[in-house]
Amino acid sequence: MDRLIGKATTAQLSKQGITTPRGLLRLFPRRYDTWGDLTDLRTLKDGEQATIQAQVVRAAARRTRGGRPPALLEATVTDGVTTMGLVMFGNPGQMHHHAEQLAPGTTVLLSGKVGLHRGRRQLAVSRFQVLDELDDAEREALLARPMPIYPATEAMPSWMVARAVRAVLDKVGPGDVPEPLPEQVRIAERLVDALTSYRWVHAPEEASQWRAARRRLRHEEAFVLQAALVQRRIQHAAEHTAVAWPVPGPDSLLADLDAALPYTLTAGQARVGGHIANALNSTAPMQLLLQGDVGSGKTLVALRAMLQVVGAGGQAALLAPTEILAAQHRASLEALLGPLARAGMLDGAQRATRVRLLTGSTAPAQRRELLTDLAGGEPTIVVGTHALLSQTVQIPFLGLIVVDEQHRFGVAQRDALRERGGVTDPATGAQRTPHLLVMTATPIPRTIAMTIFGDLDTAVLDELPGGRSPIGTTLVPWGRESWVERIWKRAAEEVAAGGRVYVVCPRIDVDDSEHAGVDQEEPEPPSAALLDEVGELSEQTAPARPLAAVTEWVQRLTDEPALAGIGIGAVTGRMTAAEKDAAMEDFASGRTPVLVCTTVVEVGVDVPEASMMVILDADRFGLSQLHQLRGRVGRGERESVCVAVTGVEVGSPAYHRLKAFGDIGDGFRLAEADLELRREGNVLGAAQSGRHSDLDVLRVTRDGAIIARARAQAEAILAADPTLAEHRDLAAAIADRLDEEAGAYLERS
Repeated sequence: MDRLIGKATTAQLSKQGITTPRGLLRLFPRRYDTWGDLTDLRTLKDGEQATIQAQVVRAAARRTRGGRPPALLEATVTDGVTTMGLVMFGNPGQMHHHAEQLAPGTTVLLSGKVGLHRGRRQLAVSRFQVLDELDDAEREALLARPMPIYPATEAMPSWMVARAVRAVLDKVGPGDVPEPLPEQVRIAERLVDALTSYRWVHAPEEASQWRAARRRLRHEEAFVLQAALVQRRIQHAAEHTAVAWPVPGPDSLLADLDAALPYTLTAGQARVGGHIANALNSTAPMQLLLQGDVGSGKTLVALRAMLQVVGAGGQAALLAPTEILAAQHRASLEALLGPLARAGMLDGAQRATRVRLLTGSTAPAQRRELLTDLAGGEPTIVVGTHALLSQTVQIPFLGLIVVDEQHRFGVAQRDALRERGGVTDPATGAQRTPHLLVMTATPIPRTIAMTIFGDLDTAVLDELPGGRSPIGTTLVPWGRESWVERIWKRAAEEVAAGGRVYVVCPRIDVDDSEHAGVDQEEPEPPSAALLDEVGELSEQTAPARPLAAVTEWVQRLTDEPALAGIGIGAVTGRMTAAEKDAAMEDFASGRTPVLVCTTVVEVGVDVPEASMMVILDADRFGLSQLHQLRGRVGRGERESVCVAVTGVEVGSPAYHRLKAFGDIGDGFRLAEADLELRREGNVLGAAQSGRHSDLDVLRVTRDGAIIARARAQAEAILAADPTLAEHRDLAAAIADRLDEEAGAYLERS
């Protein structure tokens, strides 16, 4: 690109990951301004690099006292409604000249970084362009054309990016731009061609052109992404086969479980269970995402699927993200199985199964015994954490992998188990791929699921089993001390009535980082979270009071008069497995009916007596985390309550999230509200996959209909041309869009 735009500009763009002319053409404007239309200064955010159009109110230059820098320019600009301060540094002569250029009433384009100075927003200006200095021809062009405003950096303001883009556009001809959208798709959607879309998005002569260009580019982005997912699914089906595990009959381990259950399956559990049973009875590897709200009965659905495999002589593995959750899963599965949770054959058939546990804390002797039994092909269910991914773990008859809380695992970690497991065909020696069931208790909006998990089948449990108690949610401000005191009186009442109380803190110790909110008990792989929780924290200002810490609140609640005589326990991710087990046992038994903890209890922990959840500094957690925490209560017959204590200001973004949490109890509705409040963020896991995994112009909150149509169109194209031999531009676009790491992220196979 050096010959087109110069070495200096090329070097600056490369810092943003733009190294080719095509990459520069895909750096789309953030918005469009029109001559005379001033930027709404209220939309600017602290910390962003911005290019704005505004009118000067006043400007003055002066020397600095310390002489470093020697001079500064201070100015005030307005958008006609709001004013904002400017500051620029340099030598005295330069600053005085700029002050003369920025005469009152002058309209200017300014580029710089938005910050706070004495509590007010200020733009630290790096470059500016006085629009009034343009000649008649330039002004006439500006009057007629929208002005593209690009994402800016201090060294590359918007107008410098625009100049570089125009230099590339001037050299591009009809044969230079690939066309990934098939002609039939463009005709059906009434979309312009690729070259026209680039010209109109970067250099529109009127607003209708950039709107038409962005409509085409949105559809292209959706189509390429969906085509990549569809192609991977087709390739996986062609390259892998699985063992077909027969649908269990009336004389089977699964039938024995169903007969022993003290309740009937919900309609959703029966429907999803039937779908899974048929999928397991196929040589096409099942790849199913099972969504269900907290408490919807996903564990029972997973157990019934595992029994279909184990009952036919296979092995099943359940992968959980933490030791606490793995232990809870084992206890839950054994409780559901009852007398069936033992080893051996009954009446000449596999009519019982052990549930084994493998974590990093498993004792060496137990580990050796378990690994020997697994390698020997014992029909069993093994529940484990990342310890299951060790090279020493061999599961030769692995027929089904269940992954709980998929977003807590990286693709490579999960696939390590799938690659080493699987049944070997005795006739051919080929390895059969295990079936895969991915579970999440964090409901995913349909458009997100379609975009991220597009190559998985999706099943939804959309109802709760009978007997679940309602959970009332109340927001309590720290400033209302009498309300906070009432929390602990209510906690004492819950304990007196036989209940248990969780108290969740964002930190373990008082000297931990203020940016808390997640406590992990063992190292996690790079997060593939569907919605980036860190984005929520970054919007908040530093708290006026220290964040609540477990060690602090254990002592405070021990000294709390309302809780006198009541045992106070604690559990965090820093405790050993034995310490955590003991703490949870004391809590469940009632020896310490108040448990101060971190988010280590966020998922999977099941104590039916728990009837109250108190979340301190609730604004430090994401909506999905809050909903998961609330789901730890209301699991028995007692009416339950959740209290979220916060110090956020009314009207702030964090306040609106907490208000949604208080108002909405349904996880799927809450997920939609979360998506609307936060937008989609890095829905493709950009932290793991690089810049190209971000969405450019597509927005899942707005473009669900486009995504759905693009999905259907991609399926039709790939059905006729699975290798894309006749659609080379589309194949190239997929390869360009998804680098190797991003492709691995999307490949949920």
